[in-house]
Amino acid sequence: MSRAALVTGGSRGIGRAIVRRLARDGAHVVFSYVSNAEAAAEVERLVAEEGGKAHAVQADLSEPGSVEKLFEAAGEHLDGLDILVNNAGTAIPKPLPELTEADFDLLIALNTKAVFLAVQHAARHMRDDGRIITVSTANVHLPFPGTSAYGASKAAAELITQVAARELGSRGITANVVRPGTTETDLLLSSNRPEVLEMLSRFTTLGRIGQPADVADVVAFLAGPDARWLTGEILNATGGLHA
Repeated sequence: MSRAALVTGGSRGIGRAIVRRLARDGAHVVFSYVSNAEAAAEVERLVAEEGGKAHAVQADLSEPGSVEKLFEAAGEHLDGLDILVNNAGTAIPKPLPELTEADFDLLIALNTKAVFLAVQHAARHMRDDGRIITVSTANVHLPFPGTSAYGASKAAAELITQVAARELGSRGITANVVRPGTTETDLLLSSNRPEVLEMLSRFTTLGRIGQPADVADVVAFLAGPDARWLTGEILNATGGLHA
C-alpha cells in the first residue's frame, strides 16, 4: 500500500519539489495551492509523467476554515494519512517600523495558525508511524533585518512541531523541522538583482544558492523509514549559510 501524503503549498518552488520527490518515492500526494491553477495542474502532469499520483486542492490556508476543508478534500483522494508536510507560508520583508498589523496577522495566520491546525488534524487522524515535517526558515536562527514578524511566525511553528513530537511519539509518529536557507524560487529571482544573488551565494559554505530539490530531498529523508529515530529535531538545510 502506498503511503498517503498531504503537502501544503505544493504548486511552486520548494513545495513543488517536495510533491514530486514524495510521489517518486511512491507516495500518493495531495497538495494545496492558493490561486495559480495552471501551476498546480503542471505539477499534477509532471508527477503523472514520472509514474506517480498527485492531486491539487485549492485552499488559501490563511482563511478561516480552510485547513479543515483541505483535510476533507484530501480524504476524498487518500485512504488515510501517513505524511504531513507543512510547507505553505509567506514572507513580508519589512523593517519593524514599516510592518502593519495586517502584515503581522497574515504571517501568523498562514505561517503559524495553519501549521497548528494541520498538526492538530494530523494528531487526530494520522496513522501510527506517520511523519510530520514543518518547513521553517533559517531566519529563525539568523535574524536578519526585515525578518522580525516572519521569523517569529516560523519560530512558533517550530515549537508546535516539537511539542507534537513529544505528544505523538508513543504512536511512532515523528515530527521534525527543516530550515531552508537561501533557495532559488520565483520569488527570490524576481525580487533580487544578479549581483545580490551572487552575494547571497557567498554567504553559504558550499558557495551557491540552494535549489528546491536540495530541500525536498531532506524532507523526503525525514518522511522515510531511515529517519525513524529522529523526532523533535531541527535540520538546517542551508548549504552552510552564515551571516
